[in-house]
Amino acid sequence: MIVNSMVYRPGGEFEVINVEDISDALKSPDNFVWLGLWQPDPPFMQNMQEEFGLHELAIEDALTAHQRPKIDQYGESIFIVAKTAYMSDAGRIDFGETHFFVGKNYLVSVRHGPSQSYAPVRMRAQERPEMLTEGGPGYALYCLLDFIVDHYLEITASLGERITKLEEKMFRSEFDKQAMQEVYTLRRQLLEIRNAALPVNEICNQLIRLHEDIFPKSLRPYLRDVQDHAHHAVMDAENMHEMLTSAMHVNLALVTVQQNEVTKRLAGWGAILVIPTIVFSMYGMNFEHMPEIKSIYGYPVTIGGTFLACYLLYRKLRKTGWL
Repeated sequence: MIVNSMVYRPGGEFEVINVEDISDALKSPDNFVWLGLWQPDPPFMQNMQEEFGLHELAIEDALTAHQRPKIDQYGESIFIVAKTAYMSDAGRIDFGETHFFVGKNYLVSVRHGPSQSYAPVRMRAQERPEMLTEGGPGYALYCLLDFIVDHYLEITASLGERITKLEEKMFRSEFDKQAMQEVYTLRRQLLEIRNAALPVNEICNQLIRLHEDIFPKSLRPYLRDVQDHAHHAVMDAENMHEMLTSAMHVNLALVTVQQNEVTKRLAGWGAILVIPTIVFSMYGMNFEHMPEIKSIYGYPVTIGGTFLACYLLYRKLRKTGWL
């Protein structure tokens, strides 16, 4: 359950800390505790509630996955839910959640479901001790949100390449069932990315406007950068979703036009075949007086006339574009 537990002190000093010692470390306002958890159980979270003084409703939400992205304030603590996403080697997008408890001198991250490790984020933050000293949990939270949003952009860029290749299949007159299924899959994934990235805008807005005690003015440009990246992810997802919809409609239109062309050709040949069908069916009847039935030239005249009529009708249909 415990992925990492660190305490950061003024001057860039940091060390691993036991969970039992967190409350003692928090007594110094200059210290900052960063605790990373993965799918903790209820007894452990109740213990964390006592160590950090967290609200019971926030603890209840943190124990339950499938929360919608949001930001809530409980006293001096902020509770944030963010959707995480990353693309596996097989090309599948896995979605998870990370819940954050943020206070003046602590940050607790609780991961649920598939998620990449935040170890690179922690190392990146530790490379700038002056920012950790100045921003504390605010700067650490910025690093995590930036990491999450950057993965949104990576996924939209990857999906954009797949869509470019898929468009070549869609602009054909043949119906491709596999390509159509891929279109629906991509549209669903783009919608999920959009729904994950869209709430980040409101989360950053509230962090900038309402929580200056945790996020000083020096961190606001960083949060606006995260906000801008999230906005780009939303716009990219929406634009590509619209492109796929248009490509699908174009493909269906091309298929319909092709089917109409085939129908026209079949109808044209059917009209040509009507002429010999009528003529030859007449000579199969038992009439006493038939045209040229006793003439030596009757048969060739009838055949020639039939073929001439068919040829003239063929020329007419060919000229009008039916054949």
